[in-house]
Amino acid sequence: MTFSITGHCERTGQLGVAITTSSIAVGSRCPWVRAGVGAVATQNVTMPSIGNDVLDRIAAGADAQTALDAVMAEEKFPDYRQVAVVDHRGNTALFTGGKTLGRHAEVIGDNCVAAGNLLSDKMLPQIMADRFAATAGTDLAARLLGALEAGLHEGGGEEGEVHSACLLVAGETSWPLVDLRVDWAADCPIAALRALWEAYEPQMDDYVKRALNPDAAPSYGVPGDL
Repeated sequence: MTFSITGHCERTGQLGVAITTSSIAVGSRCPWVRAGVGAVATQNVTMPSIGNDVLDRIAAGADAQTALDAVMAEEKFPDYRQVAVVDHRGNTALFTGGKTLGRHAEVIGDNCVAAGNLLSDKMLPQIMADRFAATAGTDLAARLLGALEAGLHEGGGEEGEVHSACLLVAGETSWPLVDLRVDWAADCPIAALRALWEAYEPQMDDYVKRALNPDAAPSYGVPGDL
């Protein structure tokens, strides 16, 4: 019921996930990122704790595959899980359980993993990975969102409509650089996510500056701000 792309930027070290699904509030449980550590998409019948558990093991020194293998060896219901991982060195890992829903597919690309279930076309993850590769050198958030859009428009999307979407990216701080969510849209949440990104991108770096050094930050643009 979900398709996603999890990626790493060699140029900036950023890590992120773009994901969409037919259920509500996908951003609250499926994508996980940590600056300087990794990014995880845990989907299908989701166990949210897998994300942080994998990131903890990477932070302790494991690579993506070793971390994922260890977590899934302890998982009570692994057959229901589909998990994609990219670590801070660009290493990738993938797990797809035997009870992954419907037509599913997974592709490991260069610094990325694309995966989905209940797909109308098994080529969708390859289309996302190809788009991610073709946009190397641009901002990671834009690359991830573009890959998600390619999956929807060129890969046929899911068997049914999608209703929520999320774009989550870790930069250099302990909090996400980008955390944009469409928790429910009757129509296309990816189009709404695109509109959010286009509004947020020009202000993205300002919010980091305001947090780290308010005296040197741009104007807040609110009443009473001089």
